[in-house]
Amino acid sequence: MDLKYTGAKPSDDERAAVDELLGPPESGWEGADRSGTDLRWARGGAAARERRDLLLPALHAVNDRVGWLSEGALDYICRRLTVPPAEAYGVATFYAMFSVKPRPAKVLYVCTDLACAARGAGPVRESLEERLNAPRAGVSVQPSPCLGLCERAPAALLLQAGVEGGAGRVPGAGAGPGSGSGPDPAPDRVGDRDPGPQGGGAPFAGAGAGAEADSFPIPAPSRNWGQAPRPPEGGDGSGRAPSRRHGSSARRASPARPAFEDRGSRGRSPMVSGRGGVGEEPAAGATPPGTPAAQPGAAATGTAPARPSAAAPGREAPQPHCEVAGTGAAHPAGAGAVAAVPRPRVAAVVGPATVDGLLAAVGAPERAAPEPPATAAVPQAGDPELVLLRRIGGVDPYSLDGYRAAGGYTALRRAFALGPAEVIREVLDAGLVGRGGAAFPTGRKWEATARQPDHPHYLVCNADESEPGTFKDRVLMEGDPYALVEAMTIAGYATGAHQGYLYLRGEYPRAYERLAHAIGQARLRGLLGPDVLGHGYAFDIEIRRGAGAYICGEETAIFNSIEGQRGEPRSKPPFPVEKGLFGKPTAVNNVETLVNVLPILTEGAEAYARTGTGSSTGTKLFCVSGSVDRPGIYELPFGARLHDLLALAGPPPALRAVLLGGAAGGFVRPDELDIPLTFEGTRAAGATLGSGAVLVLDDTVGLPAILLRIAEFFRDESCGQCVPCRVGTVRQEEALHRIKDRTGAAAAGDIALLREVGGAMRDASICGLGQTAWNAVESAIDRLGAFE
Repeated sequence: MDLKYTGAKPSDDERAAVDELLGPPESGWEGADRSGTDLRWARGGAAARERRDLLLPALHAVNDRVGWLSEGALDYICRRLTVPPAEAYGVATFYAMFSVKPRPAKVLYVCTDLACAARGAGPVRESLEERLNAPRAGVSVQPSPCLGLCERAPAALLLQAGVEGGAGRVPGAGAGPGSGSGPDPAPDRVGDRDPGPQGGGAPFAGAGAGAEADSFPIPAPSRNWGQAPRPPEGGDGSGRAPSRRHGSSARRASPARPAFEDRGSRGRSPMVSGRGGVGEEPAAGATPPGTPAAQPGAAATGTAPARPSAAAPGREAPQPHCEVAGTGAAHPAGAGAVAAVPRPRVAAVVGPATVDGLLAAVGAPERAAPEPPATAAVPQAGDPELVLLRRIGGVDPYSLDGYRAAGGYTALRRAFALGPAEVIREVLDAGLVGRGGAAFPTGRKWEATARQPDHPHYLVCNADESEPGTFKDRVLMEGDPYALVEAMTIAGYATGAHQGYLYLRGEYPRAYERLAHAIGQARLRGLLGPDVLGHGYAFDIEIRRGAGAYICGEETAIFNSIEGQRGEPRSKPPFPVEKGLFGKPTAVNNVETLVNVLPILTEGAEAYARTGTGSSTGTKLFCVSGSVDRPGIYELPFGARLHDLLALAGPPPALRAVLLGGAAGGFVRPDELDIPLTFEGTRAAGATLGSGAVLVLDDTVGLPAILLRIAEFFRDESCGQCVPCRVGTVRQEEALHRIKDRTGAAAAGDIALLREVGGAMRDASICGLGQTAWNAVESAIDRLGAFE
């Protein structure tokens, strides 16, 4: 690629995908046919450059529609956004889920990472390659890093682009009064200002066995594409929305376009586009633009997927496991009309994966076996002692009324009663620290962001959960999506932000669909928008999908990714609370950290802090996988011992080691299981709690192979920006390859080299990826006696 436009032409599908995101081009300078006016002057360049942050959504739109990014598609995107083609090429090739070379519409990602490798992913993949004629089947099979499905290991994800004319549910159709399967009502906006805690709806747990899951309308889109929330008269930035992200005059209105970030068809699941904030909503009963509407008396033109048998009362019913990204067609299957609508991408999750299951999914993704409900990942489901996981399995994740009946939005109402400063004080007094691994005090981060005089402020939720062995955030988002929406609203209120970005991992299709629905429903009910609950506070959330880059879990790499740059970390200082997203003060928290705010506000800081220890308060989610009887997410108070956790999961009879903290963590021996599960306790024991990943290995798992996979992971995921990490991860993998079958003196030289390289990476790398890439290998050598 070059700095200049290439002149390559996009296909009709590629052009349509981009235009549905950005709107039709206004002039020849943006890719339309040249007119005489265009030859006399150029216009629109500044406005187009202001939309650089739409580069990643535009790449997603084309990839979802076509399956790969051609030169013509890149050229057209670059013209629309005034981005040099060389820069767009650099962004497109940065992400593993994109391809700039032709490939089939179907891509099967087979996880080869730690948990799946320990559960036999290697033989499954080898057998699949023997039985599957990939070119003839029209599928590309790719090994993948951890897919966040470790409780179902070995796992795979199939994505199919460009599916047109498929059967998609017409949301809300066929659910008559009294059917028990109707949508959440969309009450009059004025009459739904500050509903009581019960919300008037029955909890999902009350639905009897055999009840159909609720259907629901496609939520209203934000229509404020690219502008920040409109402030009330006299807005001063202290509790009201700024006119735009840079604080200057609002940019010229752009042409109308579909409202959601990941488009590819109209009538998609809701996702706000652009850097804008709060959008206007249609009047009650109005149909959002592009929403497919059921015609009275019209015959169905397709077949809804068969609904699996209903779950027992109090459990989330299993959902069809084929997710149609961007259409809402993966809503719970039940009674309802079906119509032919565009479906730009089909996603099917297979886990535990067998060769026969993978072959069936490749042949017909839309008829893949049902994906288990989120409850299946929570062995403790129903335990009254649960805090963060208590609603999973007891409340329908699609029902806003059910969430409110279970105590939802009580915390937000208390936040409004306290005020922003007192909310931060509560979080500080509760002792909440970040759950992503760094354990930085959340209240201090919020306080520092709120104090910044520069406006606007932003909130970013880091849902790019890519640490191998970690899947807690996925389960929270799939099983309790409204909790995250409420928590982000509280965080935005406390930090003075009016726009939140939810950066979601691209390999999480069901979480995407459920969060998009939850955001849209919250918007319809006045829980997001220009006047949240009638309290004069404007806040909205926009989902941005990642595309397969572990490094984008680093807080500053997220900013670059959202802004349309390569997802490379930034040097600090300045810190995000000073200059973060779009150069403005930004608070970044992960999913688990944010949902902890809800019990803090509902129970009070003092009650929250009584659980756990002095330095690690509250409860912690642990992702247990590998050689255990009951893999899944476990919630324990800080201070519990490692052996307590393993007892719940069912340890193997011959335990070899436990990897704490994922690939960036360290190994623990079988005689060290008395380690307290706290940040300070694991640190004192020479280990790390990290994000809560706990990989259990028995004596059938080859330790050198696990170490080599860790080294391969860091080599692949290094962004290459700094030399210590770019070169060191390669040298680490090379050395482990040389000694994988050696011990003692034969391995001594390479082990000395590994120590030297690992020390250089730890001391000199820009970000945590390089600084921790040596941790697991070092602990295996020193604690487990690997290669002795």
